[in-house]
Parts: sequence; structure tokens; C-alpha cells
Amino acid sequence: MFKTLYFKLAAVLVGIFCLIGVLYILLTLYTTQMYFQEVNQKLNRSLAQNLAMEEILIKDGRVNQEALQDIFRMMMVVNPGIEVYLLDPNGTILAFSAPPGKMKRQTVSLNPIKQLLNGTSSLPIMGDDPRDLTHKKIFSVSPISLKGSMQGYVYVILGGEEFDTIAQMLQGSYILRLSVWAVAGVLLFALLTALLLFNWMTRRLQSLTATMETFRRSDFSEPPDPLSRFRTGSRNEIDRLGTIFTYMADRIVHQIKELREADALRRELVTNIAHDLRTPLTSLQGYLETLLIKEGGLTPEEHQNYLTIAIKRSEQLGKLVSELFELAKLDSPDVQVSFEQFSIGELIQDVLQKFQLDAEKKKITLHANAAESLPLALADIGLCERVLENLIENAIRYTGEDGSISVSAVLKDERMEMQVSDTGSGIRPKDITQLFDRSSWLKREHPKDAERAGLGLVIVKRILELHGSDIQVNSAVNVGTTFTFTLPVYRTRS
Repeated sequence: MFKTLYFKLAAVLVGIFCLIGVLYILLTLYTTQMYFQEVNQKLNRSLAQNLAMEEILIKDGRVNQEALQDIFRMMMVVNPGIEVYLLDPNGTILAFSAPPGKMKRQTVSLNPIKQLLNGTSSLPIMGDDPRDLTHKKIFSVSPISLKGSMQGYVYVILGGEEFDTIAQMLQGSYILRLSVWAVAGVLLFALLTALLLFNWMTRRLQSLTATMETFRRSDFSEPPDPLSRFRTGSRNEIDRLGTIFTYMADRIVHQIKELREADALRRELVTNIAHDLRTPLTSLQGYLETLLIKEGGLTPEEHQNYLTIAIKRSEQLGKLVSELFELAKLDSPDVQVSFEQFSIGELIQDVLQKFQLDAEKKKITLHANAAESLPLALADIGLCERVLENLIENAIRYTGEDGSISVSAVLKDERMEMQVSDTGSGIRPKDITQLFDRSSWLKREHPKDAERAGLGLVIVKRILELHGSDIQVNSAVNVGTTFTFTLPVYRTRS
């Protein structure tokens, strides 16, 4: 709870409001004190002048003690907090109304006195306090002149010692307490309102966080509940975050499902591959062991027959391993397709030439139908050659004697359409949809099916997928089969 965004925002907000409250109280005390000093100095600015006009306080450099004592007594009656000092022209204290034991200064700075007399500085102006070496206080001052001659100054401290406790006096006042409580109430109301607003603003974020946590606990396999509260296309960050999370969650669920299916398929593939590799390997090992055990006891015909079967099993084993490596390479994300321009007619002729001897052994006729006017194809010539080889090899395997196989190419819908047709045994309709599915190859009904078909058609489909194409099959039992696919066409820039 204490690590949530809402709690952190609330803690920061509480800290800010407390800081504002403390600063406001301190500012109020300071400004109130300064205002009191300013008003007090304004009201009593002429006090020293009035005292200086009452009687002659200094004459011929000597203090008129009798007149001064009368002023001291009058001030004690009017305002006991006022302190009166008599200064010479240099600021030296000649006489004072304070008790002698409390005096700490013998002179008073003349700079504040001149500022107050000139009237050019704003109030309050603070002067030296003879009772304290560090503090300054507001004052009233007036020069003493006799027949145009400067005799000294009447220097009046307006606060006295009581003024030192002005802060305590202000804190104890009813008005100040009422003001502080009013400010505290306003800040508390604003804080509660802000916390409610923060809760309302972060509510959807908390809901999104809970949904994401539920999605994590489900091991990313169950899609989250529809987040209808988040508007698609909104500029609000939370709406955008919720929309992106929904999209990512759907992708993750879909990809994990595909990964699990692929993993299950891989496990099944490994199991079947191990079985298919073991079958010819066991047969090969058995015939070789028989040759060793019965060496000299076999007729030349039996010896030749065993060697022929061993070689056949070895070829079958090598072909299966080669196809597995080829399919794994084509399924790799790093597979690269090198597109180049080439003549599709020449490629057909080259591939048919490779199977001419095999076709002649079964008395099968091979035909090539590709016009010379066809445009160049744009594809990976090596992979396209592999497609034709697999399809023609498959056609020869299932076509009987005196049959025929034809490979044709025509331009259709701005692509090169190619067909490999045979007059073989054909394919049952229920098996056509499973020809190119590697999972159906894994679930074949008899191990001999692997010997006949292998992974050739699966490889064909993967190569065509890399070229952005697909393959269709049209077949009839005991009539023949036609495989159709397309390739890109090379176009010159006009």
C-alpha cells in the first residue's frame, strides 16, 4: 500500500500543505510584527520632537537634569514601556531613563537617526538598543538646537523591553489564533479535496494495475477482462496505456498459445523422427550384422541382396536427415531468400533433365510447356529448383509405367503460374488437405508412408510461403494429380 502511486502522491501533497501552513504562519507573524513596528513608529514619530520642545534639555554642553527628570517622570506615567535617551551630537549617551545596570552601550549609531530625520527611507527604521548589543528597535528622534547650534538628540526607544515579547503577545492574541485556525481549516479542506481528486484520477490506473496483476498470475495464458473503460484513440495517457495493454495481452496470449502448440508439435516431431531414424537404422544394422555372422555361409545372391537392402536403408536414412536439416533451415528466422531474375523455361528444362533417367526406367514421358515469350521470374532460383525437384520426384514415385509428367508455365494475373501434372494413382480427397501439414505427416497411419513421401511436400509449401505464394492440389484417384503455384514476375522500370 505504501508503495502505490496514490500513497506517494498523497504523501507529497500532505508534505506540501504542511510546509505551506508553516510558512504561512511564520509569514503572518513576521508581517504582523513588521506592520506593528511601522504603525508604532509612524504614530510616535513626532514624540521626540515634542519632548525636545518642552524645555531646554542641553545648554552649553551641560544636561539640564531637572528638566530631564520631569520628562522621565511624565513618560513613566504616560507609557512605562518608552525609554528616553539624551545623546550628544556624536551619538554618545549623556543621560537615560533606564536603570543604570541594564545599559550595554555608551554610544548609538547616527546612520539610522539621519535616515529617520531625512524622511527618505521607508518605515520601519531600526536603531541601536542601548540595552542590547545585538538587537535593534524602532525609535523616535529629534535634534536639540539652541540659537541655531546643534546640542544633541532626544532618542526615544518606542518598544522598551516589553517589545521583545511581541511574538508571544501576537501568538496569544485571539485574532491571530482565529486566523491560524481558519488557515488550518482551509488547508485541511483543500487537502481532503485534493486527495479525493487524486483517488478519482488514479482509480482507473489502479483498475488497470489489478487487471495486469491478474493477467500475470494466470501465467499470461488467459486474456484479461475487456477494458471497456479505456477509449481507443483518446489522448488521455491512461486510456492509451489501457488500450496498448489490451493489444499486448492479446498478442501475448496468442503467441504463448502458438508456442505451446509448436512445442507440442516439436515433441511429437522429435518422437516420430527418432522412430523413423531408428527403423532404417535398425534394419541397416541387422543386415550388416547378418553379413558378419554368416560370412562365408551366404550364397552370392543372398550376399548381394543383403548389401542392396542395407544400401537402400542407408539412402533412406540419409534422405530423411537431409530433409530434416533443410526444413529446420527454412523455418529459421534468419533464413534469407535471394531474389534474382531468371528464365523459368530454362529452369524447367534443367530440372527435367535431372530426372530423365529415372523416368526412362519407368517408361514415363516428361513434358515441358513454357513459351519463350514468357517474362523473367523474380525469385530465389535455388529454392524454386528445389520445389520443382520435390514435385517431380513425388510425381515419378506415384506414376506407373507408360505414364506422363508435364511441367508448364503461363503468365496469369501478372504472376507466373506453374503446374506440375502427372497421370499417377492420384490422392484421396480426405488426404489432400493434409499433404502439406507437418502435423499430419507426424500422424501418418503407417511408417511406410514416410518412406514414400517424406517431408518433400512440407518443404515445398515452406519455400513458397517465403515467396509469398501458396500451392493448390487438384487430384482424382487413378487419374492423376496437378500441383499449381505462382511466382513473382520481374518488371523492368519504365
